[in-house]
Amino acid sequence: MNTDALRYRRGHADRFLGELKDFIRFPSVSSDPARAGSVKECAAWLAGHLKHIGLERVKTFPGTRHPIVYAEWKQAQNRPTVLIYGHYDVQPAEPLREWKSPPFQPRVRGRNLLGRGASDDKGQMFTHVKALESYLRTAGKLPVNVKCLFEGEEEIGSPSLAGFLARNKRALRADAAVISDTQMLAPDRPAISYAERGALSVELEVSGPRRDLHSGNFGGAVHNPAQALCEILARLHDSGGRVAIPGFYDSVRATEPSERAHLAHAGPSGAQILTEAGERKAWGEIGYTTYERTTIRPALTINGIKSGHQGPGGKGIIPASATAKLSFRLVPDQVPEKIAAVFRRHIERIVPDTVQVRVKTLSGAKPVMMDPRHQALSAAAFAYRKGFGATPRLVRSGGTIPPVIAFQETLGIPAVLMGFGLPADNIHAPNEQFHLPNFFKGIDTSIWFLAAMGAQRS
Repeated sequence: MNTDALRYRRGHADRFLGELKDFIRFPSVSSDPARAGSVKECAAWLAGHLKHIGLERVKTFPGTRHPIVYAEWKQAQNRPTVLIYGHYDVQPAEPLREWKSPPFQPRVRGRNLLGRGASDDKGQMFTHVKALESYLRTAGKLPVNVKCLFEGEEEIGSPSLAGFLARNKRALRADAAVISDTQMLAPDRPAISYAERGALSVELEVSGPRRDLHSGNFGGAVHNPAQALCEILARLHDSGGRVAIPGFYDSVRATEPSERAHLAHAGPSGAQILTEAGERKAWGEIGYTTYERTTIRPALTINGIKSGHQGPGGKGIIPASATAKLSFRLVPDQVPEKIAAVFRRHIERIVPDTVQVRVKTLSGAKPVMMDPRHQALSAAAFAYRKGFGATPRLVRSGGTIPPVIAFQETLGIPAVLMGFGLPADNIHAPNEQFHLPNFFKGIDTSIWFLAAMGAQRS
């Protein structure tokens, strides 16, 4: 009974928090080869924990770079099967000097738990693990069949997931997937996302002389690769905030006025978004609101630039090369491969003949939309009302979760994006945190979601 499960959760809240801290202590940074051992250790800890709470067939599968952890419980006859997805890998913690406490030594500050991965995605994912435990330790069974799929490569574009799903399509059959890796609008305003933007990450390298040159001897006579890179980057947007790449908008799907009206009502205001960003003035494509720019419109962002001397003091050089990392956020019906192609052609057209350029595609994911009327989303709305005491808003998300489209295209199932994070959680930034009331209410919400799904016949 879910009432017993809810009572169990309340009686073990302190232990649940302590276990989440243990989970966060692993520096499972998937993008850093030096952290590969820590990612593997984190996967082993997670697999052991899933076995400890009573899940069955717990296995760890090798990925392209990091393991996939799988577990299941399939004893609920004539009941639906829920695939629970999450990721245990995290973003790099740098710059470390900006953290209030060490990123992999979680600390409770007020009503928040600080630590890298606290919200994205260890804390949110752990709500479901603890909901499963609460059922299994009380009723001895679950109201639905469950398959857990937790990966260690989401933060690097999930390179192993599509192949894993294709190879195990039959074994992973389910009625719906649930993912908690998104944000609520506020602590008392839950939200279900029915659309996610796609993504494309690229690296652009401009090279010139074979070695760094003395800026006194050659400055003004040799085209500086750092300057050439800046000139290229400056031509990626026009003065109105639009991406200035020919063909970039060719397949962008028009948004109906009715949906724009819904988003204006359901989503955050421009002022709220700016407050969350710590900014005073908005920037972006003319003709769209701040929220629309982050959801229904595509975007191109420069994520980092590296060139020349980075140490203290000056150094009179012309650097031999300069590199920029860029990311696109894509909307229906943009395809990452096509956007990569138009980007390459544009760079080839505008690169000065005094330097050489190399474009490397790092990762890509398609945009996705779900039917907000699906019964699994209705179960999530019911669960939010019970867990948080509020009806969730249906919103679109500007972020990208690569598995969502993989579940839809390979397994043919919808993904319920039932997030418990907050805009102030500082994900991907220093001082990432998870609002602890959301952690505990999230467990309750997961318990109610499993119960609601279990009331449906398979």
